[in-house]
Amino acid sequence: MLDASNSAVELPAIPGKRYFTIGEVSDLCGVKPHVLRYWEQEFEQLKPVKRRGNRRYYQRHDVLMIRQIRSLLYEQGFTIGGARQQLCSDSAKSDQNQSQQVVRQLRIELEEVLQILKR
Repeated sequence: MLDASNSAVELPAIPGKRYFTIGEVSDLCGVKPHVLRYWEQEFEQLKPVKRRGNRRYYQRHDVLMIRQIRSLLYEQGFTIGGARQQLCSDSAKSDQNQSQQVVRQLRIELEEVLQILKR
Protein backbone atom coordinates (compact mmCIF):
# COMPACT_ATOMS: atom_id res chain seq x y z
CA MET A 1 0.00 0.00 0.00
CA LEU A 2 1.10 3.59 -0.48
CA ASP A 3 2.74 5.44 2.38
CA ALA A 4 0.50 8.31 3.46
CA SER A 5 3.48 10.52 4.29
CA ASN A 6 4.79 10.12 0.73
CA SER A 7 1.65 11.52 -0.89
CA ALA A 8 1.36 14.42 1.56
CA VAL A 9 4.72 15.91 0.53
CA GLU A 10 4.46 19.53 -0.63
CA LEU A 11 6.48 19.94 -3.83
CA PRO A 12 8.78 22.96 -4.20
CA ALA A 13 8.03 25.86 -6.52
CA ILE A 14 9.25 25.52 -10.10
CA PRO A 15 11.96 28.12 -10.84
CA GLY A 16 11.58 30.39 -13.85
CA LYS A 17 14.16 28.56 -15.94
CA ARG A 18 13.76 27.33 -19.49
CA TYR A 19 15.52 23.97 -19.10
CA PHE A 20 16.01 21.64 -16.14
CA THR A 21 18.40 18.72 -15.73
CA ILE A 22 17.13 15.31 -14.65
CA GLY A 23 18.56 15.92 -11.16
CA GLU A 24 16.70 19.22 -10.82
CA VAL A 25 13.45 17.64 -12.02
CA SER A 26 13.97 14.78 -9.60
CA ASP A 27 14.18 17.27 -6.72
CA LEU A 28 11.24 19.37 -8.00
CA CYS A 29 8.93 16.38 -8.41
CA GLY A 30 10.01 14.12 -5.57
CA VAL A 31 10.84 11.26 -7.95
CA LYS A 32 14.20 9.53 -8.46
CA PRO A 33 15.99 9.94 -11.83
CA HIS A 34 15.66 6.26 -12.78
CA VAL A 35 11.89 6.55 -12.30
CA LEU A 36 11.82 9.57 -14.64
CA ARG A 37 13.71 7.61 -17.30
CA TYR A 38 11.25 4.73 -16.91
CA TRP A 39 8.25 7.06 -17.19
CA GLU A 40 9.67 8.42 -20.47
CA GLN A 41 9.27 4.92 -21.89
CA GLU A 42 5.76 4.47 -20.51
CA PHE A 43 4.19 7.88 -21.22
CA GLU A 44 4.41 9.22 -24.76
CA GLN A 45 3.55 12.73 -23.55
CA LEU A 46 6.86 12.89 -21.69
CA LYS A 47 9.64 13.72 -24.15
CA PRO A 48 12.50 15.81 -22.79
CA VAL A 49 14.92 17.45 -25.20
CA LYS A 50 18.08 15.39 -25.59
CA ARG A 51 21.35 17.16 -26.32
CA ARG A 52 25.01 16.19 -26.49
CA GLY A 53 25.90 13.03 -24.70
CA ASN A 54 22.21 12.07 -24.68
CA ARG A 55 21.63 14.40 -21.71
CA ARG A 56 18.01 15.14 -20.94
CA TYR A 57 16.75 18.70 -20.57
CA TYR A 58 13.20 19.08 -19.33
CA GLN A 59 11.04 22.14 -19.94
CA ARG A 60 8.40 23.57 -17.62
CA HIS A 61 5.57 21.65 -19.33
CA ASP A 62 7.53 18.42 -18.81
CA VAL A 63 7.87 19.17 -15.09
CA LEU A 64 4.12 19.82 -14.85
CA MET A 65 3.42 16.57 -16.73
CA ILE A 66 5.69 14.64 -14.35
CA ARG A 67 3.91 16.15 -11.36
CA GLN A 68 0.60 15.11 -12.88
CA ILE A 69 1.85 11.57 -13.52
CA ARG A 70 3.20 11.44 -9.96
CA SER A 71 -0.18 12.55 -8.63
CA LEU A 72 -2.02 9.90 -10.64
CA LEU A 73 0.30 7.11 -9.54
CA TYR A 74 1.18 7.99 -5.96
CA GLU A 75 -1.78 10.02 -4.71
CA GLN A 76 -4.74 8.74 -6.72
CA GLY A 77 -3.57 5.12 -6.85
CA PHE A 78 -3.63 4.56 -10.63
CA THR A 79 -1.53 1.83 -12.22
CA ILE A 80 0.88 2.77 -15.01
CA GLY A 81 -1.66 1.60 -17.61
CA GLY A 82 -4.50 3.39 -15.87
CA ALA A 83 -2.50 6.61 -15.62
CA ARG A 84 -1.56 6.36 -19.30
CA GLN A 85 -5.22 5.86 -20.22
CA GLN A 86 -6.28 8.73 -17.96
CA LEU A 87 -3.77 11.06 -19.63
CA CYS A 88 -4.80 10.02 -23.13
CA SER A 89 -8.58 10.02 -22.67
CA ASP A 90 -8.90 13.16 -20.58
CA SER A 91 -6.76 15.70 -22.42
CA ALA A 92 -9.24 18.47 -21.61
CA LYS A 93 -9.22 17.48 -17.96
CA SER A 94 -5.43 17.29 -18.15
CA ASP A 95 -5.34 20.86 -19.43
CA GLN A 96 -7.53 21.90 -16.52
CA ASN A 97 -5.26 20.09 -14.02
CA GLN A 98 -2.22 21.75 -15.54
CA SER A 99 -3.95 25.13 -15.35
CA GLN A 100 -4.74 24.48 -11.70
CA GLN A 101 -1.11 23.52 -11.08
CA VAL A 102 0.06 26.70 -12.79
CA VAL A 103 -2.34 28.79 -10.70
CA ARG A 104 -1.22 26.98 -7.54
CA GLN A 105 2.43 27.53 -8.52
CA LEU A 106 1.85 31.23 -9.21
CA ARG A 107 0.09 31.63 -5.89
CA ILE A 108 3.01 30.05 -4.03
CA GLU A 109 5.47 32.30 -5.85
CA LEU A 110 3.38 35.41 -5.16
CA GLU A 111 3.13 34.50 -1.48
CA GLU A 112 6.92 34.16 -1.40
CA VAL A 113 7.31 37.60 -3.00
CA LEU A 114 4.84 39.04 -0.48
CA GLN A 115 6.87 37.59 2.39
CA ILE A 116 10.03 39.16 0.95
CA LEU A 117 8.31 42.54 0.60
CA LYS A 118 7.04 42.41 4.19
CA ARG A 119 10.61 42.15 5.53
